[in-house]
Amino acid sequence: MDLVFKCPHCEQQLEVDAGGAGSSLQCPSCMNTITVPNQESTPPPPAAPPPPPKAPEPKHFSVPVHETVSDPLIQKANRPLDVVAKDGDKKMRIRTFKRSDCLEVGRDRFDEKVSEFLEQVGQVNIVSINTINYSAIDMATHNKLEDYGVLVVFKG
Repeated sequence: MDLVFKCPHCEQQLEVDAGGAGSSLQCPSCMNTITVPNQESTPPPPAAPPPPPKAPEPKHFSVPVHETVSDPLIQKANRPLDVVAKDGDKKMRIRTFKRSDCLEVGRDRFDEKVSEFLEQVGQVNIVSINTINYSAIDMATHNKLEDYGVLVVFKG
């Protein structure tokens, strides 16, 4: 049976074979020389149950309320161009040209078609011309195709 006791200097719990009772040894924790107590004087280690866990403290949250708000915290998004186009005299329109749609039997007519459209609309009515790049999957070969085009915003 082993003797279990605490170092009188640092309270480190130690365990020694019962045959070592009364001998001197060095505490591995504090390095002080201590005498191993006899079996009769060694009280059994306490087997106290661990304390019950504390109940969690309830949390009380509150949301701040502002009485006067001068500026809205969330801005309303701009209306989409198709909605603007439906309003009275402000008719904004969009036309998209994809280069792949302008290919005819070995001939690329992308520039011609875009130029013809821009002439029809007129420079005064053009709001913006934006380039677009996109990828598509060719259904026949399952290859990824990279292509480009333009998006024209105009009044009309």
